Amino acid sequence: MNLGPLEIGLIILAVLLLFGYKKLPDASRSLGRSMRIFKGEMKGMKDDDVRGKDEATTVRGQLAPPAAPAAPAAPVTPDYEAEARAAEARAAEARARADAARTGSTPADGTR
Repeated sequence: MNLGPLEIGLIILAVLLLFGYKKLPDASRSLGRSMRIFKGEMKGMKDDDVRGKDEATTVRGQLAPPAAPAAPAAPVTPDYEAEARAAEARAAEARARADAARTGSTPADGTR
């Protein structure tokens, strides 16, 4: 199936009529980004395959098992109690400022 200049022109005309000339640059830009991301992911997968083959080295004619992965670091647990105390302190400060603004006096901590 060979496409001649007339068929290519008709395809371009149909695309312009369907999508409009204003949306085509955005569509081609997003297509380019998608292709770039896809190529990067494919390259990463190929690099992982090469590294996996390098890890499985032979020892005296036998295939050695890959090295054991390092132990994962201890999970970081957020200190929810400290966050709650800080949030309560901020809320109390905001209430004090609102009360001071309502009464027209200065807050006890000297802030304005």
